[in-house]
Amino acid sequence: MPLVSASDLSVSYGTDLIFENLNLDIHEHARIGIVGPNGGGKTSLLRVIVKELEPNAGRVQWSRGLRVGYVSQAPTPSDGTLNDEIAEAFHRLRSLEQGLEASALELERAANGDGNRDQAEVEERYATQLSEYEALGGYTYENDMERMAEALGLGREVLETPSSSASGGERTRAALACALLSRPDLLVLDEPTNHLDLNGVTWLEGFLDKIPSAVVVVSHDRYFLERTIDQVWELDHGRLETFPGKYAAYRELREERIRRQAQEYKQQQEYIAKEEAFIRRYRAGQKAMQARGRETRLQRLERVQRPERDTAIAIGGLSASRTGQVVLSTRGLEVGFVEGETQTRLLSVPDLKLERGSRTALIGDNGVGKTTLIKTILGLTPPLGGSVDLGHNVTVGYYRQGLEDLPDDSTVLEAFLDVRNMPFGEARSYLAHFLFQGEDVFKQVGSCSGGERSRLALACLMTTKPNLLILDEPTTHFDIPSREALEQVLLGYDGTILLVSHDRHFVSLLAESLWVVGRGTVTPFRGTFAEWIESQSEAAKETSQHEDSRPARRAPRESNSSKKTSRPNPMREELMLQAIAKLEARMAELEGQLETASQEQDLVAVARLGQEYDETQAELEQRLKEWGG
Repeated sequence: MPLVSASDLSVSYGTDLIFENLNLDIHEHARIGIVGPNGGGKTSLLRVIVKELEPNAGRVQWSRGLRVGYVSQAPTPSDGTLNDEIAEAFHRLRSLEQGLEASALELERAANGDGNRDQAEVEERYATQLSEYEALGGYTYENDMERMAEALGLGREVLETPSSSASGGERTRAALACALLSRPDLLVLDEPTNHLDLNGVTWLEGFLDKIPSAVVVVSHDRYFLERTIDQVWELDHGRLETFPGKYAAYRELREERIRRQAQEYKQQQEYIAKEEAFIRRYRAGQKAMQARGRETRLQRLERVQRPERDTAIAIGGLSASRTGQVVLSTRGLEVGFVEGETQTRLLSVPDLKLERGSRTALIGDNGVGKTTLIKTILGLTPPLGGSVDLGHNVTVGYYRQGLEDLPDDSTVLEAFLDVRNMPFGEARSYLAHFLFQGEDVFKQVGSCSGGERSRLALACLMTTKPNLLILDEPTTHFDIPSREALEQVLLGYDGTILLVSHDRHFVSLLAESLWVVGRGTVTPFRGTFAEWIESQSEAAKETSQHEDSRPARRAPRESNSSKKTSRPNPMREELMLQAIAKLEARMAELEGQLETASQEQDLVAVARLGQEYDETQAELEQRLKEWGG
């Protein structure tokens, strides 16, 4: 029997239908990722599954005694500390501790002749409680709590913070710790990676890989989905479709399904148009009976639905005005903050430079100083020492992580026009590219969702046409289609980019170099995120071999066959596929340009394009060889 089973499930809010007639089963050990556009009903479906929301129609069955661990996007504050919230995972153990203390006191009184109960009865109850306490891990649960909190980036100081005054991210991580420690049969997670740093996400992936619980997760983190799930539920336009396999397999299956459905729709529409033309022509003529027969068949025809595409940010390529070769440089920079007369140094930064047109990612754990470094670069936080210099003709566009500078009491349109004055119609047209359509532009900023505020901040940023983009977690509230659209916009941007993001797919696709923040400094890395991960893995291997007290028993080198059968790196595979696709597209462009140059008898262009074509073809063949090998 499934852990959870639902049939004909429907949810609506007022007159807004979120989804209807959904059927689903969640089996033991399932690994399910739920994807779809923002506002499509993913969170509502999770709340139905965990009994937080009563559906408007349909039936849900839960297996008897089902234990559910649920982490929402915004956990409600409690009356205690964050440590108290995590300890709720061991509610039964803490209750047993109180019972054992009470039984011990009774035993002491009974031994002294002061008790009202039979000593044998108290001893039996004490033994039963102690046996259960030991079976549930009573002697180790506090250590388990400490290790879990540490893995999720919750230090001892943070754990003693009252839940009501903790940040949203801290409460989310505490709720995640509680859910993971409670040993649920079903673990339900709504955007669990939003407030985790790189180490935290990597650790969570490994933890989920080991636990026996069924897992249902909503996430826009494509790399996280690829590593943790083996089936995808797509909730879109009120319908739920299931796809077997990892996230990358889902994308391929989905695109193939859309292409097939589009072809079937086109063919059916052509057939319908042809039949309707026949019916109109012969409705009253000699072929009237045949026409009526065709009309009847059309009425009974099961119509193929036109495939619906995701709505996503859709803006053209961004051009940037030219700057000097060095866009930004630091000299002797010391980063930190001052409270009263006390200075706290976070980072001693080596002299760094950003070259024109470069794309650099700042990566590192939470709390190491990434955002403070950005604010220091922007002049929003004064340096403790040293200097930051902007190059010639540099105009900075800054996407702020908290979005706190948006005016809550203004409408979307007013907030946008405050940044750039333009005709009313032109402003509405520009905002429509960021999915603010119709009456959406008159919505109060204060009532906007996180995704809407992010889109508005991005619209305000892009319209200023900066030539240095500094982006602090720009994808946090974006769904996958919007993330992909933003990636394409930034890939076509010819200015300079410095970004902070925990979205490993986003960083891998965009960044050509890294600034790695940690241990009180910034270490430049000339290479992509995937190359950095590989270098870290190699360094870990070398360290392990160096620490081995038996140098004669060195691990053998991998043979070619073992490399081929080892688990593939999904990120590397995707980057390789993207490179191949770009080279194929460039070859197609060159073929067209060569044909035009030949027709115009432009021998210089033919020679130049021919050489580039040969070089591109050689590179493509090499990439294909690497991919196949």
